Amino acid sequence: MKSFEELGLQMPDVLLPKKIETKKWAVIACDQYTQNQEYWSQVEKNCKESPSTLNLILPEIYLNSPDKKERISKIRSTMKNYLDNGIFDSEKKEFIYIERKTAFGRCRHGLLACINLDNYEWEPFSKALVRATEATILDRIPPRKEIRNGAPLELPHIMLLVNDPEHILVEAAGEKVKKIEKAPLYSGDLMQNGGSITGWAVNTEEEIAEIQKSLNIIAENNTEKDGSVFLFAVGDGNHSLATAKTVWEGYKQEMLKNGKSKEEIEKSPVRFAMVEIVNLYDSGLTFEPIHRVIFNADAKKLISFAAEKLGGKITEKKDFAELSKTAKDNSSGANFGFAYTEDGKTKFLTLSTKINELAVAHLQPVLDKFIEEENKSGAEISIDYIHGEDELLSLGKKDNVVALLLPPITKDSFFATINGRGPLPRKSFSMGEADEKRFYMECRRLF
Repeated sequence: MKSFEELGLQMPDVLLPKKIETKKWAVIACDQYTQNQEYWSQVEKNCKESPSTLNLILPEIYLNSPDKKERISKIRSTMKNYLDNGIFDSEKKEFIYIERKTAFGRCRHGLLACINLDNYEWEPFSKALVRATEATILDRIPPRKEIRNGAPLELPHIMLLVNDPEHILVEAAGEKVKKIEKAPLYSGDLMQNGGSITGWAVNTEEEIAEIQKSLNIIAENNTEKDGSVFLFAVGDGNHSLATAKTVWEGYKQEMLKNGKSKEEIEKSPVRFAMVEIVNLYDSGLTFEPIHRVIFNADAKKLISFAAEKLGGKITEKKDFAELSKTAKDNSSGANFGFAYTEDGKTKFLTLSTKINELAVAHLQPVLDKFIEEENKSGAEISIDYIHGEDELLSLGKKDNVVALLLPPITKDSFFATINGRGPLPRKSFSMGEADEKRFYMECRRLF
């Protein structure tokens, strides 16, 4: 039987606050609501003067703020303050089984663990144990690197998918802790439509042995003819994990330069990243498309360009509900929805195509080409990636914005697709709606 080390996994040394007020401590992943200042202003109001993970992260809505450096500096000092002034309880070495009930009536199950960054690669056609599912946007790494490099703590919003149709890993761990009626480590509601969360320690010899046994079975079932094992696929937090890898590679080189031993290097906390493992076949896990928003583009020109490159027919819809319904119907091919406002009136158009493969793989190169050509002519077009239809619609009602609704993504052959064709185009899918994203809860010492 392979060890955790051979499987690229480690039991984390978890830090949790002595007193957890979930509605104030836990905050949604930093890459959500990147165009919604009102959301983050409400978070700040909600967490005011209380210990909160909000004070330990940089919401990406502030990535281009003039006070970004000051914000990062404050994050560092707050991390140190929380460590020095008794906010956290003592570290505990344990896996954590997590149940996240969302406002959409779903319950997602997770297992908190650490992965060895030496076993992760984001390059296309990688044969690593942990692989990227989407193309990595390299210019998204530096701002995250500024935060992680030298930071006293890490907070995970990374979720890894495991190919476990028999439910023998995450769900089985949950059944065991609940059967013996363990008291939870934390439990409570989450802010702003986030649902609720409960976490239980998984730390007995028997529980750990079961996790190791299950991982070995899953590894064997996901072993290729060449001997490579595709154990985990990055579901959420691809760029955060890529950043962790980048920071580790730099730190490792520094340690080698300073004559550190192999043992010292392998024991470094920076070598690992804390993640939540979620079963691809979890009954509470849905795959949602990540929609596109194009700023400062001529809407008619963009839609005409897309129709020319992708083929298909353009039809007008009466409202967003009809647009959404059409996008979800893939019986005869992929349907893309466009919403934009002209002369104070919002218009809704569908581009119906014969595309039967993953729709975003065809769309993204077309958008990239359009933006490149237009910007060469002096335009200042930009693109952003939006989780959730409500957020998309609100943007489509603004001037100089084209909201682009993508069709849904299925789980069928997901691992096989990644294994065969490499990472999907950037921002191809989302695990659940925006409000279902991982909330920061657990911490771990890093530097």
